[in-house]
Amino acid sequence: MSWLLAFLGFAALVILHEAGHFTAAKAVGMRVERFSLFFPPLIARVRRGETEYAIGSVPLGGYVRITGMNPTEEIPPEVAHRAYYRQPVWKRIVVIGAGPAVNIALAFLILWVLYVSSGSFGPPAIVGPIEKGSPASAALETGDAVLAVDGRKPAGDTLNAQLTAIGARIAAHKGTPVSLTVRRDGDLTTVRATPFYDAARDRWRLGFGYQGGTHQDAGPVRAAGLALSEMWSVTSATVSRIAQVFVPDKRKDLSSVVGGYETTRQAVETSPSLALEILALISLSLGVINLFPFLPLDGGHIFWAVAEKVRRRPISFLTMERAGFVGFALVIALFLVGLSNDIDRISNGGFGVR
Repeated sequence: MSWLLAFLGFAALVILHEAGHFTAAKAVGMRVERFSLFFPPLIARVRRGETEYAIGSVPLGGYVRITGMNPTEEIPPEVAHRAYYRQPVWKRIVVIGAGPAVNIALAFLILWVLYVSSGSFGPPAIVGPIEKGSPASAALETGDAVLAVDGRKPAGDTLNAQLTAIGARIAAHKGTPVSLTVRRDGDLTTVRATPFYDAARDRWRLGFGYQGGTHQDAGPVRAAGLALSEMWSVTSATVSRIAQVFVPDKRKDLSSVVGGYETTRQAVETSPSLALEILALISLSLGVINLFPFLPLDGGHIFWAVAEKVRRRPISFLTMERAGFVGFALVIALFLVGLSNDIDRISNGGFGVR
């Protein structure tokens, strides 16, 4: 069942993304020839009016085919005025930007609902599962509240920020003892443990997880702020990882659709709310990555539309074709790097979702 639910979740993200393009194109008067879930070869199709609705056999995305996306294609005279490249720049930007906008709005909506319904967890971080035989098993207990590492309070005002800071401080010791100040049964206790190198995760750690932090209720306004804060953190991390793709240590953080799917599947088995949160963050990443300014991504189409507006004359199709070739090669390279990382993670114990 987890495989099916994860698949349906991903399919929903693709459908909603393409529905954004489709709805915007129809709204501004463009002619939509096909709306497809997944890529060809097609395994099912049905025509309603001027648009064909199809399902492809390659589950790596979807697409909306709008008349005139290629300036050199032959277009029947009776629909030429509705072709993509015959439209004003602002209409083209609206249509192309609608797909990522839907993904970003969906991410906000899911996170907002989760925060309103479940509240949030603030610092301090509470120790959760402890791996048997790990350094943490001799020093920590489930329920310990981590207040300080080496005598210093973890940086950050949010739980996620403090979790990141704690992990970084532990990893920095690389085989030398680290001290943790924890609150246990109302008393303050300082414990010491020596991190070990986990080859599967490629980092130094003590061998424990978290069960959250201090629960805090969230009304509609606070929930919106929390959702936006989480979205900003994920967006910054996404952009940073892609920008540092040529740095070997950072390149290992990249993932592909395979990793996203497997993480979602594991989350479905763990908790419905966790699965929804992961789908929201994947939707956000899908929207952000699609706005990168190189073809064939949506951001590439927006970039060249803006360039045309600035130059006050159309960009030659040859120029865009060359740019598209470079962009496509980059997209494939990023996918292959992410896929390689995902295969390595799956081969070495999975993604650690719990």
